[in-house]
Amino acid sequence: MINGDLGLSPGASITGLGSIDITGTVHNTDSVAQQAQFDALAAYNFLAAQSSAQSVNLSGQDLGSVGVLLPGVYRFDSDAYLTGNLVLDAMNDPGALFVFQIGTALTTASSAVLDLINGGTNASVFFQVGSSATLGTGSLFEGSILANQSITLNNSASIRCGRALALNGAVTMDTNTISTSCATAPDSGNGQAIPEPAPLALLGIGLIGVAASRRQSAKRRNA
Repeated sequence: MINGDLGLSPGASITGLGSIDITGTVHNTDSVAQQAQFDALAAYNFLAAQSSAQSVNLSGQDLGSVGVLLPGVYRFDSDAYLTGNLVLDAMNDPGALFVFQIGTALTTASSAVLDLINGGTNASVFFQVGSSATLGTGSLFEGSILANQSITLNNSASIRCGRALALNGAVTMDTNTISTSCATAPDSGNGQAIPEPAPLALLGIGLIGVAASRRQSAKRRNA
């Protein structure tokens, strides 16, 4: 299930389209998909350029053990992992922004959960991934992934209030749900509706992905 648009550019290989329930439009190597590819690259570079001087370096830590993170820029020099649960607290700021700069791969374990709480309508979560991202079986992810290479969603993994944007590889799905809208997203589990990330038009992005086919820290709190 994709609650949003699906796009591919360049190339024309969208495999298993008949098995995808999509609410939006399929853009297969058309002008919209081409522009989205350009915009995705611009957004990726924008996120990567966020000041490292003001970022918190979480290299070597498991995101599932850092506790609660507040809005800001977080950096991993190489791989980033999420096992267990990670809570992002937007502190009731409607424009709260979370940026994760990941040098190489992003991996979530099976049944891992990333939960955004106390957010407003424009609270945003972005993961800029230097290589590829893999979401483990049954994991629940929140926010947009922009990967330099590919994105794989294992069985029953889901992305709510976000997008999967792969610049140079495939977005591979297996019985997943991706939603760009928080109006239809499930409750966060804390009695609060999940806020939708700010429109990616802010960074020039409008598609849920550039390819799709069928077929995973010491406790820290950012003050």
